Parts: sequence; C-alpha cells; structure tokens
Amino acid sequence: QVQLVESGGELVQTGDSLRLSCAASGLTFSMYAMGWFRQAPGKEREMVSAISLSGGTSYYADSVKGRFTVSRDNAKNTVYLQMSSLKPEDTAVYYCAASHTPSNYLKDRKFNYWGQGTQVTVSS
Repeated sequence: QVQLVESGGELVQTGDSLRLSCAASGLTFSMYAMGWFRQAPGKEREMVSAISLSGGTSYYADSVKGRFTVSRDNAKNTVYLQMSSLKPEDTAVYYCAASHTPSNYLKDRKFNYWGQGTQVTVSS
C-alpha cells in the first residue's frame, strides 16, 4: 500500500521560511518522479514544483521560482520543499504526489499517488 505523508506545514509570517517533507512508503521511491501541489480555498489545485527520479531535473511554477527549492533523498524515501520569502498568497494545503508515468516534461506528468496534504498559512 502506497503512502505519502506530508509534514511541516504551519502558520508563519510574511517573509518567513518553511520546509515541507513528504515521506513515501510502499513504493520503489527512486523510480518515481515527485511533485508538490497546492490548493487554496476556492482555487484549483496547481503544481508548485516537481523533481525527477534522480533529482537532477526540477520544475517550478513561475509564482514560486527563485523562492522554493525541491529536493529528494532517495535513501530516506523523502522529498522536500524548502520555501522562503513566503507570501500570503502561498497560503494553501500542500500535497505531495508520486508519478510513475513517463513524460518528456515534469510539468506534464500524470501523478498516480497523493498524500493527504499539510496546511501552510502565511499571515500578512
């Protein structure tokens, strides 16, 4: 049974930093691209970032480019999202997801498994 468990979400202030973690189990982690998504109230879910199997390639949405950094530790079956210079518009539930579906581009991957999400709230 595949499980993705996010952690690290909390209430922070504008300009703060936060690191999210996603621990995976029940799958061969190194064979999955990993993604971070977020969904704010009343808005559609959007891809924030993604990282390739080896970690050598990454993708960022324009809204977070230069502020967020995705990384993975295949030995620990964990993917991270380091977030800095947080803004109120970053407030959302953040989800990690795993993709075993090949694609030429990370942003176009179909994601097969999803976590339950962790809440990030950025106060102004």
